[in-house]
Amino acid sequence: MSARAWPADDDGVLISVADTGHGIEAEDLRNVFDRFWRADAARGRRTGGRGLGLSIAKGIVAAHGGTLSAESTTGAGSTFTVQLPPMPPPESR
Repeated sequence: MSARAWPADDDGVLISVADTGHGIEAEDLRNVFDRFWRADAARGRRTGGRGLGLSIAKGIVAAHGGTLSAESTTGAGSTFTVQLPPMPPPESR
């Protein structure tokens, strides 16, 4: 797994987290941020989590005016990217 952050063109910030796992199938990628969704239907709560993590993460990022996106290549891993806008000036916070 790797992570990095860098300035965005609009003075915001980009944060990227990538893994080298098995990746997410193209038809499943559109669902990864849905609540309670799991790529492997055979995984239950005891073995596969609750299916809430990415949905919660996307909500937190959106609450800060940003976006969370995912890209994946089957067999090569996935990359999740957070884009946050610039902070407002101190006088407007």
